[in-house]
Amino acid sequence: MVIRKATKEDSGIIARYIMLAMEDIAYEMTGRHDPHEVTAFLEDLVRREDNQYTYAHCWVAEVSGEIAGMALVYDGALLDELRRPVAESIRQRYNRSFTLEKETQAGEFYIDCIAVNPAMQGKGIGSALLRFLVAEYVTRQGEVLGLLVDRENPNARKLYLKTGFTVSGEKILAGKSMEHLQYTKR
Repeated sequence: MVIRKATKEDSGIIARYIMLAMEDIAYEMTGRHDPHEVTAFLEDLVRREDNQYTYAHCWVAEVSGEIAGMALVYDGALLDELRRPVAESIRQRYNRSFTLEKETQAGEFYIDCIAVNPAMQGKGIGSALLRFLVAEYVTRQGEVLGLLVDRENPNARKLYLKTGFTVSGEKILAGKSMEHLQYTKR
């Protein structure tokens, strides 16, 4: 397995994996429930470099030359700046306003989403991505790494806690109660 920075050419698969990670939230944001339409919208955002979903904030895990998983990570202090282009795209494309609770804040690098190809789950790809992110952001850069986990996803929560994340609070995102987890230098 190779973990590398994503490229613009990876945008299509990244958009599909973002949909796997945040399908309900993507539908809430756009007001649409057609997975093909919403994935195409996300792909447009991933191809750009000015928003929270850009390929430039993404790491991909390749197995046998295929992208098997991805993680989208950015500085939480930039959330407002990175959300503006998303809100503008939603307004232009769907004629709707976009408001969502703040999912992160200054003082942490935020894992916005992490996803693994369903056909490759259970093979350690998600764990490898998490270990890589901890090594890159916490160990190498001395940053705090944060994420939200849906209370309805106990398997993800178990993986994050096993990796060394700890519960630091609760947040509401798209009307859902989420646990805020962080990994800090030990």
